[in-house]
Amino acid sequence: MVQRAIEPAIGKWSLPSGYVNRGEKLEQAVEREVLEECGLEVEVEHLVGLYSENGNPIVLAVYQARVTGGKLESADHETLDVRVFNVNQLPELAFDHDRGILADWLKTRKVAE
Repeated sequence: MVQRAIEPAIGKWSLPSGYVNRGEKLEQAVEREVLEECGLEVEVEHLVGLYSENGNPIVLAVYQARVTGGKLESADHETLDVRVFNVNQLPELAFDHDRGILADWLKTRKVAE
């Protein structure tokens, strides 16, 4: 998770995230954002889900990825810190939807196992 250095929710924790650049595939955006925010090279494995809040035009596409290289470190001006947390001991989250996304991710892991 990343500790946010920018608004909204400075100092709170969230999943790595960002916008897709023009001409970029979703999976490429995932790999780029994780590298930019966390210092990790990843390979996208599968889609966890698509999320949109009622009335909000933004759609979140959440993917599971496997680490292939790099070093876990705060890698840009948008993050104060990066850490791995036990899902039962999460810090204060920046966004309400992150907890639901993590719950969905846990369900997909149980189905795969």
